[in-house]
Amino acid sequence: MNLQGIVSVAGKPGLWRALAQNKTGFVLESLDGKKTKLVVNLSTAKMAALDEITIFGNEDDIKLTDVLGRMKAAESVPDAKADGKAMREFFREVAPDHDEEKVYASDMKKILTWFHLLKEMPIFNEEAATAPAPEGEAEVTAAE
Repeated sequence: MNLQGIVSVAGKPGLWRALAQNKTGFVLESLDGKKTKLVVNLSTAKMAALDEITIFGNEDDIKLTDVLGRMKAAESVPDAKADGKAMREFFREVAPDHDEEKVYASDMKKILTWFHLLKEMPIFNEEAATAPAPEGEAEVTAAE
């Protein structure tokens, strides 16, 4: 999944796509059907890129992209309005090593809401852009 350029803005519901950058911040567009535009000033607003978000884990933090990938492969994903027990059981499946004391029901609800918003979008099924190999390093193939 290619979540590059998709951000969450503190205090604003939903997810946003970064369209452009200016001196003081970003121009964002909502991912919902309304396509609302928003100018975010970096000195006053907090933004988090989805491909950089992690979830508290017992040993190491778990990348959100890994959890969303497991959610995509899951047979049934509960609605964000499901009760806390159902969400916790689901998260035990898709993120078995998450820290149950630090990952609150509100966090799980937010991730489920994001998943249901993203799953219908073409970018969710795209492969993430990988960094090109440095010049001079060619792939080695075995010749028999």
